[in-house]
Amino acid sequence: MSHLVLKINQLKQDKEFPFEINKKLKTFEYFQKRASNEEIFSELCFCILTANCQAKTCIEIQNSNNFKFSTATEEKIKRHLINHHYRFPSIRTKYIIDAQQYSNTIREILNKYTGLEKREWLVNNIKGLGMKESSHFLRNIGYKHYAIIDTHILNLLDKTDFIKKPKTITKKNYLYIEQKLKTLAKETELNLASLDLYLWYIQTGMILK
Repeated sequence: MSHLVLKINQLKQDKEFPFEINKKLKTFEYFQKRASNEEIFSELCFCILTANCQAKTCIEIQNSNNFKFSTATEEKIKRHLINHHYRFPSIRTKYIIDAQQYSNTIREILNKYTGLEKREWLVNNIKGLGMKESSHFLRNIGYKHYAIIDTHILNLLDKTDFIKKPKTITKKNYLYIEQKLKTLAKETELNLASLDLYLWYIQTGMILK
């Protein structure tokens, strides 16, 4: 039994931790059932912002003053990012402005596709979303079968000898690691959405989104 399996199973035996994980998962499930287009688009923008940036900062940007990404002007979005000391205000503002064309239709568009096709559509049509960011968005709006392979997860997998961290994450590498994580999820009786929260906590000590 691998170190990761042992650690995850220990956390599953904790009285409080599984409850906190399930509470977080229920917030994701809300998006599947009752979220407005505005809320879904806000989550899309959050995931555009997270690439190479701290999740806590992006959460603050998203939640600050109930900021509406779907209707904000380019100048207003850029100023909002700068006010929060965001690292890439210009390029990420342009990505959000480009994505606004889907602000009222993203749910309907995704419903047309199944499985990995949803992620492919996002990667191919939303500027600023790669495999990781697209998977992150889909998980955050209630889909449970995509792996979010970010730097924290890669470092954890590497230091526990689960995989050797690749120098670059190509699509081929991403899909290979995702398949390995599916095996780990099966061993620990979790879906990929839950597994990500466990692994992120093991590496960072935090449960975020």
